[in-house]
Amino acid sequence: MNTAHRSGRLAATLLTAALAGTGLTVAAAPAAYAAASDAVVKLPISSYSAIAVDSVHQRVFVADSNTGYYLNKGTIAVYDFQGERVATLQTPAHVSGLALNADSSRLYAGLREQIQTYDTTTLEPALLTNASTDTCGRDLAFSGGQLYFTTPYSQYLGECPTAQTYLDGVVNGAYTRTGWNDSGKLQLEAGPGGRMLMGQPLNAKAADPFVTVYDTSGDSLVRNAARRFADSAGHGALNLKDMAFSADGSKVALADAAYGTRLLNTDDLSDTADAYPALPAGATASSVAFSGDGKYLARGAAATGATPDLLLQPADPTDATAPLEFVFEGSLDGDRVAPRGMEWSADGSRLFAVTTNAAGSQYWLHVIQPPAVQYDTAFTGGLTHSPSAAVAGEPLAVRGRLQWDGPDPAGPLKVTAVRQDADGTHQLGTATVKEDGTFTVLDEPDLVGESTYTVSFLGDLTHRPATDVTTTVTVGKAPSSITLTAPEEATMSGGVHITGTFAAQGKALPERATLTVKRTDRLGTGTLSSVTVAADGSFAVDDLPRARRDTTYTVAWAGDALHEGATASATVYVRR
Repeated sequence: MNTAHRSGRLAATLLTAALAGTGLTVAAAPAAYAAASDAVVKLPISSYSAIAVDSVHQRVFVADSNTGYYLNKGTIAVYDFQGERVATLQTPAHVSGLALNADSSRLYAGLREQIQTYDTTTLEPALLTNASTDTCGRDLAFSGGQLYFTTPYSQYLGECPTAQTYLDGVVNGAYTRTGWNDSGKLQLEAGPGGRMLMGQPLNAKAADPFVTVYDTSGDSLVRNAARRFADSAGHGALNLKDMAFSADGSKVALADAAYGTRLLNTDDLSDTADAYPALPAGATASSVAFSGDGKYLARGAAATGATPDLLLQPADPTDATAPLEFVFEGSLDGDRVAPRGMEWSADGSRLFAVTTNAAGSQYWLHVIQPPAVQYDTAFTGGLTHSPSAAVAGEPLAVRGRLQWDGPDPAGPLKVTAVRQDADGTHQLGTATVKEDGTFTVLDEPDLVGESTYTVSFLGDLTHRPATDVTTTVTVGKAPSSITLTAPEEATMSGGVHITGTFAAQGKALPERATLTVKRTDRLGTGTLSSVTVAADGSFAVDDLPRARRDTTYTVAWAGDALHEGATASATVYVRR
């Protein structure tokens, strides 16, 4: 028996939904709780071709392609919904695609020259249908009450990516060649309402691959919408890794390694009006799957380090709910989601994801259960800021507290913040919420006047969002200063030499400050030549006084849009 282990490598991020309910409490020490559980098993396979989920009998089937040699046998590992292995089926030849019939009573497995059928209750072989030879690995789909499968053939394995592939089927119990064919290892995906997708991966013989929708309701396949993706200059071509129908069949999602997650309208394969957000930087799309209940979309990716490999989010692209993010890294998790490596249970209660290492030689099965409950959140106590007198160009800390109901999250919650001033709205990024609910948003306002700070908690798949909290801060000019060092006495012939230092807080001046200098003596007040402050803030004033007795020198800077002006004076007794 292969026992699953629990992985805690889950980080929950932000989302948007409607706030409801009250009775919130501030969480204290964190509890041992995860927003979504992730059971992981190491798969007994060294290659991978397909996954199929039987929600009737609660079984998960994972196929080991093993197409490296024509005499190779294949393996289908069978697990229950808790991640326990219940059987290992050995096929008489290498096994590639898997498909279940409509009532999950039969499992179909694509072999080298046959389609093997298994009884899903007993797991015994039930039927073997001959098919044309497949040397590269088939794909299977059960749609419209019929089984369809691809047949790629190449004399050499190295030519499989560009092999001529035929779309065949078992129609009314008889092996049928439909006549549809093209280069590359064509992919199939069954959908509701007698629909089936066929997609062409990017390959050397298909610079502009296609996706098309078939009507499978009759004995003959009828091609409906079709699309190629390159523009007139040949850019933007599809690099297909996976595809999926939405629960109602009205939408198609594509995992495009060149683009991310595309969302298309099924009727004409045009881009939908609303798209999904981009995958995190550094993540390349590898898999996509809608939950059967229509609630969730899973987006698998290949990524390194702390970049998420799996995002679990609402299926509705207009729902700004940000996803649960899973990072797979290392010998306990795999490193990335395998292409075409995800399937849901029919009720959406579990996602099954196959991950692989970077070399593609080891595989893991993850059993992920999205949370069924959301808890309420709220900001309490308003926002405070420090320092109390904010000035342009200097750090400002805005502080608050977020409360939440229910168990503590697996990872720290985050709030987002924006500043609105006379120049518009400025995104300030995210701030981490501490275990006691407190958070600090750091900013450096760069405009004098009123700045309004709005902090939001957009929620996650476990916590509802909180009503935004705001505060308005009056931002003043940053202070400046001038200090003077002057002699107590001087002579008219020897002159006066005064040194000084100028400093301006806040945002750095665009250029060196120019200071005005005035001299006041018994003959009146006059303006001397201005002085420019050096890079280190120093300056000097030199003058030949025109009269004896007390002479006062006043040095001033008028200030600018972000800085207060400054002035300083020094009095020197002048002798003949």
